[in-house]
Amino acid sequence: MLKVNPVGKQCSEAEKAYAAGFLDADGAIMATIEKHQEKKFGFRVRVTVKVTQSRREILEWFQKKFHAGLIRKNRTTFDWQIRDQKAAIDFLEILLPYLKVKKLQAQKALRILRRTIKSSSQLRQVADLADSLSHLNVRSQGRRKNFVTMIQENCSRND
Repeated sequence: MLKVNPVGKQCSEAEKAYAAGFLDADGAIMATIEKHQEKKFGFRVRVTVKVTQSRREILEWFQKKFHAGLIRKNRTTFDWQIRDQKAAIDFLEILLPYLKVKKLQAQKALRILRRTIKSSSQLRQVADLADSLSHLNVRSQGRRKNFVTMIQENCSRND
């Protein structure tokens, strides 16, 4: 018996648009490449979707409605984060038609998430996508080293 992923399955059109507005205004869609010993090429790609608010109750609505994510306290705010890659795909697919500001970021994140990495050149392509996504995020624009460079420095050309 297949288990259906419940992310956002019980959302009305209005709730999807409401959630997309929060993501557009107070959210972030980020991709990172992390060193990971168990992966064939020594790296894994992770997409994180996050909404930040000063009131925890709003984020509890996200967690309950989308059956995904964790709420974390920062110094003065709370973050609701989806780090599970399947849940991130489901959440972004549900909100994509309603996004305005972060539509391109969501599309790039979905391309990353749907990619299978079977060679180092495919890993570099995904790293390039992650870099292009990062350049759309204001806080990532000043980053000195990009993901493609990190991959090239750590993978041999023969991989």
